[in-house]
Amino acid sequence: MTPTERSGLAIAAAGFAILSVGDAVVKSMADAWPPYAVAVLRFGIGALVLSVLLWRSEGPSAFVPQNLPLQIGRGACLAIASVCFFSAIYIMPLAETMAIAFLAPILTQILAGLLLGEEVRPRVYAVSLVALFGVAIILRPNLALLGWGAVLPLISAVFFALLMIANRASAGQGSVLSMQVFVAAFSVPILLVVSIGAKVSGEPSFDFGWPSWDVVARCAVVALTASTAHWLAFVGTSRAGAAQVAPAIYVQMLIAVTLGWLFFDDVPDFYTLLGSGLIIAAGLYLWRDGVKPVKGTISVSNQKER
Repeated sequence: MTPTERSGLAIAAAGFAILSVGDAVVKSMADAWPPYAVAVLRFGIGALVLSVLLWRSEGPSAFVPQNLPLQIGRGACLAIASVCFFSAIYIMPLAETMAIAFLAPILTQILAGLLLGEEVRPRVYAVSLVALFGVAIILRPNLALLGWGAVLPLISAVFFALLMIANRASAGQGSVLSMQVFVAAFSVPILLVVSIGAKVSGEPSFDFGWPSWDVVARCAVVALTASTAHWLAFVGTSRAGAAQVAPAIYVQMLIAVTLGWLFFDDVPDFYTLLGSGLIIAAGLYLWRDGVKPVKGTISVSNQKER
């Protein structure tokens, strides 16, 4: 590996680590504001800031999508995936939620064959079964404790995978910045409808009021850390290449375990470590074996939307 590639790998790893910091900040709001409301504010702030940048760099014409239904679909996938992911972070240890989320790139390869007609090697299905077995190991004790709420990170992984497929279908329809603006902007109205529906449902557990200043500040921090992480991952990928950077994504798991341990007293047990190990091993095997993921599944667009 050349010095440029090593620096690119380090930069990308720093970006992925920062994403876990943002996830920990989300978890810190578990008792302050509901996850769907947090998602609205987080992506609202992100869409606003990114829109200003897009306007200044590309002008008003960049805000006209070439395929409106596809961009709405991307926003819907992001909205569902984010609400499920944030909800999972609220009720489950950060490391367990993150481990199951790593199933998304593997699911993307399968869905690419089903939805985009891309060739998928038979071994991808075999390795996917190993990863799913890892998910089952992690979920087994949580299902007993949390009920079906423990399946939320799995649902999130499925919709993140669908988002990756939609990202692939959007290739060439605009700049990277415009694609980020579209997915965030179209997710906000959907999340807003969900939040208003929860507010007026009459269910006390779904009710919420205006956010306190520290909730707004934390949502802004999440938006900032996510944008910074995406930029670092993009720079790292540009320097080292996607193949070199891909394994760095698992730095998120190490940071998630550390932050969960330090701030939330979430000590991973044997089942979490075993299941996480199987999922990560499956992902690394597919990378090492040279199975090409759908464009954007392991680089910036894999995690950029959180």
